[in-house]
Amino acid sequence: MTAFTFVSNPFGTPSTPTTQDGWNPGSWQEHPAAQQPPWPDTAALDTVIDQLALLPPLVSAAESARLRTALGAAALGDGFLLQAGDCAESTGSFHADAVYNKVKVILQMSSVLAFGSGLPVVKVGRIAGQMAKPRSNPVEPVDGPSGPLLLPSYRGEMVNGSAPTPEARRPDPDRLLYAYYRSASSLNLLRMFTADGFATLDEVHAWNREHVAASADPRHAALLDDMDHVLRYLASRPGTQPGAQPGAPEQQGFDFFTSHEALILPYEQALTRWDHSGSAWHDASAHMVWIGERTRQLDGAHVEFAAGIDNPVGVKVGPTMEPEELLALCRRLDPTRDPGRLTLITRMGAGRIREALPPLVRAVRDAGYPVLWVCDPMHGNTIAGSGGLKTRRFNDIVDELRGFIEVHRAAGTHPGGVHLELTGEDVTECLGGTTSEVLEGNLSDRYETTCDPRLNRSQALELSFIAAELLRG
Repeated sequence: MTAFTFVSNPFGTPSTPTTQDGWNPGSWQEHPAAQQPPWPDTAALDTVIDQLALLPPLVSAAESARLRTALGAAALGDGFLLQAGDCAESTGSFHADAVYNKVKVILQMSSVLAFGSGLPVVKVGRIAGQMAKPRSNPVEPVDGPSGPLLLPSYRGEMVNGSAPTPEARRPDPDRLLYAYYRSASSLNLLRMFTADGFATLDEVHAWNREHVAASADPRHAALLDDMDHVLRYLASRPGTQPGAQPGAPEQQGFDFFTSHEALILPYEQALTRWDHSGSAWHDASAHMVWIGERTRQLDGAHVEFAAGIDNPVGVKVGPTMEPEELLALCRRLDPTRDPGRLTLITRMGAGRIREALPPLVRAVRDAGYPVLWVCDPMHGNTIAGSGGLKTRRFNDIVDELRGFIEVHRAAGTHPGGVHLELTGEDVTECLGGTTSEVLEGNLSDRYETTCDPRLNRSQALELSFIAAELLRG
């Protein structure tokens, strides 16, 4: 791996070491780095990284600190995390309408989850940076213009293109700059929506009414009727604004944070800045970053990088994780046991969660780590559907979430959130759902993902109502 050299700039480019064992943003280069693209031109990569290091941060350390505080409250049982968005952002994800629809469905879900859990909901998008994906194999078969081809795997818009040609699949360092500017554009839209009071709780409630009317599910209608009573009560109190309901968007604005998998380490390194006010390193690419199931090696580069930044960090936890391995990750990533620092995102699969999760929860609980436990019911339930398209069954997603809550209730711990791949569009990528059921034969109708299948708007809203019932239960 090339050792990147940074020039001085006014935005706090790496020059000041931390007190934590001499860590610096490039320390990861001394460790084995999984899932890094085979960049064909390292000189061009160096040039791009130097350019990125001169650009302004995308998010501030103060914003990330605010998220860390909210996640800390959730870790202690006083909040619930909804983390959701695209599997991998593509060209279509950056249109204003696509961003609007994504934020809208997340707000709708958050209002339902807030009512069901009785807790503030922390809203974090897989957005404005989720443009790289780990792959099981470095190459994949595709249908090319002239027949079947074996090409380098598509790794996300940050790395290469999805078109089935050798040229498109060639890793291109200029795409890192593309990712930066696309993220900045999306963040501009997000800040505009949130600062302007994108929607009051009453408006979000009306949107949910439309969904319930279409679903004709009496359970969802009953929950919404209960919400009506609460809204009428709030409206009857002098000086009370319905938009101030815990976990819901407020009329004067609301917090919406960004996150992505910190996969392409040169990009993360280039955007890491020294926060003089907090005397710590801050990854300014997103408010929160996570380490994936394929890159969570204790001696690996991704854990090394995450250990030194002050952002809230997450780790995906799959069914092969052993309790001692998880405790070692907790010691490495949260040595001071600070609530809000570490989020454990479980991805077990519906058939394994009730068996694989309990020993992990007990081990972390007994060791006293104040982590936030979050369920990712998507990644462990991927199957091959019609025509070989990857898909997920809605019922499997629900069952894994149900199992997650059951395990935590049995252990006396807090089921603190859900992590979903979804879109605000009417795609046909996951099977099932009741409002607008996607059947096997419909998968190809609007299968638009460039990587993994996402819940569409109706499925996402239905899941939020089911989750609210489970949390109330």
